[in-house]
Amino acid sequence: MIFGLIGAGGSILAVPVFAYLFGYDEKTATAYSLFVVGSTAVVGAFRQHIKQYVHWKLVFGLPAVIAVSLTRRFLIPALPEIIFQWEQIFLSRCMFIFGLFAALMIPTAMHMLRSSKQLVATTGKNLNIPLIFVQGSFIGGLTGLVGVGGGFLIIPALIYLTGIDMKSAVGTSMAIIAFNALIGFFLGDAMTLTVEWSFLTGFTAVALVGLLIGIYLSNFVNALRLKMVFGCFVLLMACFIFIMEFVLV
Repeated sequence: MIFGLIGAGGSILAVPVFAYLFGYDEKTATAYSLFVVGSTAVVGAFRQHIKQYVHWKLVFGLPAVIAVSLTRRFLIPALPEIIFQWEQIFLSRCMFIFGLFAALMIPTAMHMLRSSKQLVATTGKNLNIPLIFVQGSFIGGLTGLVGVGGGFLIIPALIYLTGIDMKSAVGTSMAIIAFNALIGFFLGDAMTLTVEWSFLTGFTAVALVGLLIGIYLSNFVNALRLKMVFGCFVLLMACFIFIMEFVLV
């Protein structure tokens, strides 16, 4: 519903819900989040495509898809249970993934709390292909690690690196998120995890219904104020995850 109301940010709740409400470990929680995020982003991307805001020919999405697929298929399964330990100090795989996730929630919240001032594209920008590939690979890797869409990173990257306008960046980012999340899930997690399909598809169906309700309600609410409220909530959620993973251990 959050995604439908404000056009972003709803995916940031999926990982904590799967981890702390349903009790899944970090691998499964991030994997299931990718599936839900990708499924809802498909609907958003389709709506943006109808409005002609999706630039399908941009090369940004290709390295991101490759990076997220490789991350989910090889890196996540290869991470040891204890990544670092020195005497009584240690960093577990769960602490690393959820700690990184919580850290990424902070710029997401800042993005929500910003004013409505939009980023301005530079027209006539020459594409820096190597930099675009590096940025796309970096964002894809983060998406694969923490199981979120990463729209708050993709949108400014698209604007500054390709020169497209804000609406096109939002629409294109939804398409990239959809491809990233679903391809990463099916080429990675679906091959390494035992997926509870009945639960996952049921949860996704509920999420899609919430998305449609959010899209409808967005016609009647103040989107800017809602973004600010949700931004505060995301900050609180980040603090909660830090406490759960690094204090109450």
